[in-house]
Amino acid sequence: MEHYAGIDVSLECSSVCVVDANGKIVREAKVASEPEALIAWFGSLGFGLERIGLEAGPLSQWLFAAMKAAGLAVELLETRHVRNAFKAMPVKSDRNDARGIAQLMRLGWFRPVHCKSLSAQETRSLLTARKLVQAKLLDVENSLRGILRGFGLKVGKVTARTFAGRIQELVAGHPHLERIAAALLAVREILRKEFAAFEKQTRRMVRADQQARLLTSVPAVGPIVALTYASAIDDPGRFTSSKQVGAHFGLTPKKHQSGETDYTGRISKIGDGAVRTALYEAAHIMLTKPVKGCAQLKSWAMRIARRAGMSKAKVALARRLAVIMHRMLVDQTPFNAAAAAA
Repeated sequence: MEHYAGIDVSLECSSVCVVDANGKIVREAKVASEPEALIAWFGSLGFGLERIGLEAGPLSQWLFAAMKAAGLAVELLETRHVRNAFKAMPVKSDRNDARGIAQLMRLGWFRPVHCKSLSAQETRSLLTARKLVQAKLLDVENSLRGILRGFGLKVGKVTARTFAGRIQELVAGHPHLERIAAALLAVREILRKEFAAFEKQTRRMVRADQQARLLTSVPAVGPIVALTYASAIDDPGRFTSSKQVGAHFGLTPKKHQSGETDYTGRISKIGDGAVRTALYEAAHIMLTKPVKGCAQLKSWAMRIARRAGMSKAKVALARRLAVIMHRMLVDQTPFNAAAAAA
């Protein structure tokens, strides 16, 4: 008889449930959230498993890769799909979630998701760390401005280089403010150095990554956008059509049709929010800045802007950029303005 398993992954221990082809629970257990422990537990069952499912999450990709390498038929499940499938469950618990995942595997009512490669995960971790340091740097600078504003001291317009000098000038003669400013400026200087180091590492990574280097040939697409997109796509061949990419990143509108009701809503915003933001920012720059090499794309988007507004035009252009960039990765060709506007 065929057997199926579901794993609800937690930080320390994971709930595991095994069911047979009729949906009857065969085994349940709490197993350490370590690849070796899970592989050993499934090996001790004494029978094979048709499919093992685990919901996508922070530990899931690590566990998935190890279990796949061990020869287990494991599937990584889309979180949104699993959550919607469990909405009717009156009791929410790890054990019930594992049972539910096992039943989804048995019935085939699941949507597998791509497990990113190690290089893609490393790229995303760099981008996440860079963004964190950048945000903290801005927090420190804004906090300094806010503290001084309470004493009637206005920083005004300054550059990154003149910021510290301006702060020191304003707090001169105020011993209490001088101590506060000195501490925050010291923190700011450390953050600036680390952010600059991340910037250099990002540029080195783009030069070393053929896909990211190819994407930077697109007007308004810089190293951050290129790395964000390339790491999210990871394997261009997993999409059968470039047109699927816009929907994958939540850049296509929702559709609701029931009886006489039929309307198109806002974009779905499903998928990777970082990619969506990066593409939108590239579209914003393309439409609002003097960028060379994209006149036809820009005129196409401006026609939409005149009809539906600039915000929708930027979203439409972001979606089109997603499609174009995927086709570039598939064909391994640089940006072609004429082909992009076709």
